[in-house]
Amino acid sequence: MKNIYFYDSSKKAKVEFLPLKEGIVKIYVCGPTVYDNSHLGHARSAIAFDLLHRVLKANGYEVIFAKNFTDIDDKIIKKMNETGKSLDEITNFYINNYKNDMISLNILPNTFEPKATENLNAMQEMIEDLLKKDIAYKTTDSVYFDVSKDNLYGTLSNQASDDNSISRVETNNEKRNSSDFALWKFEKTNDVSYISSFGKGRPGWHIECSAMIKKHLAYTDEAFQIDIHCGGADLLFPHHENEASQTRCSSGQNLAKYWMHNGFVNINGEKMSKSLGNSFFLKDVLKSYSGEVVRFYLLSSSYRADISFNEEDLLVSKKRLDKLYRVKKRVYGVSSSLTNEKFRSSILEALNDDLNTSLALSVIDDFINTSNDNLDKNPKDKNLKQEIVANIEFIQFILGFGGNDAYSYFQFGIDENNKLEIEKLIEQRTEAKKNKDFTKADSIRDELTAMHISIMDTPTGVVWEKL
Repeated sequence: MKNIYFYDSSKKAKVEFLPLKEGIVKIYVCGPTVYDNSHLGHARSAIAFDLLHRVLKANGYEVIFAKNFTDIDDKIIKKMNETGKSLDEITNFYINNYKNDMISLNILPNTFEPKATENLNAMQEMIEDLLKKDIAYKTTDSVYFDVSKDNLYGTLSNQASDDNSISRVETNNEKRNSSDFALWKFEKTNDVSYISSFGKGRPGWHIECSAMIKKHLAYTDEAFQIDIHCGGADLLFPHHENEASQTRCSSGQNLAKYWMHNGFVNINGEKMSKSLGNSFFLKDVLKSYSGEVVRFYLLSSSYRADISFNEEDLLVSKKRLDKLYRVKKRVYGVSSSLTNEKFRSSILEALNDDLNTSLALSVIDDFINTSNDNLDKNPKDKNLKQEIVANIEFIQFILGFGGNDAYSYFQFGIDENNKLEIEKLIEQRTEAKKNKDFTKADSIRDELTAMHISIMDTPTGVVWEKL
């Protein structure tokens, strides 16, 4: 296996990746709170850590990958009260939508997808343990975690334990420290609650991930429970800081050996969030652009950098991806051989260096240019074509784009009725050519051109694409 380096958010440095167990990597990603449709921020995180998943697999690792769903939360309860729908109706609807979006973005399947509501026992056991140790304590409204009992609190994010960003969220005069956070919130009016030994209520957000990692992923014989914990940059503090502290105080282990965080997606210079009212839903983008194009666009920048979403850059990404598919059209129907080892190594070397997609994409740009030049010089070279096909297959495997049919890719945005109309016109043109009625054949071609459809006669038949 080659050396792999990632930027560790806790160390604020690029470090070499060394797994806890040889050949195996355990990864946990903080997933969405399912009260609404996913936006480009969700897509950014999913694509960034899907790339991590793929790179580790390409390096020969077995990857155990978990992403949770927060399906109990203030926002979900608010939606229940507004709509009259049950918690399951709301969360299952948005979980299904999220999963469909992930399929569109070509995200690899997760090993585990735990829901908060299905892991309440694990959360309650952790809270009971913390209460017994007097690291957690009860007030009239909640069970709180006492951050002063953890002398390492703040070391993950390098933020002080008395940071006001927590106290602004949870203000309670009964709290021992302003930074103490709720592990369990006792039942209120119009709330969703569950029975526990310490009172009827529901879990706080931070306890969910710690408990689910312990239940589904954690090593018990290592200093760290998992290899890599991932999430958006906004989760480093307080969410990940609190997770790390809970796990450390409960189990005596550190939560993760490495911490990785993706940057924000901004619109007009602001972090994308529903609370700011500037959220750009992924489902709306996918009406005009394929998931592959969105994926390519979001991979064009370093996963750690903040990006400002704009459609002009999205169009540039589409045109760049188009070039790969035009090469794929030139080798259409050819079987693959072995990937060019120099090409494979160049891509992997770039991505092993903190997922350097900019460098990897520049290698692909060179491959596209070289492939076109070589095909121009040697249009009948079967070995050349087979190697090009194999290289494109490797791109699909490690970067997650380039795997669609070369002609179908250029038909995106055409509905089924229009496709049937186009196919009918092509059949009529083919029949006219058979009958040597070239005037009619040219007229049909002109009609298709007016519909922004380009047709190409090939030895295996007529193919078409949207201009």
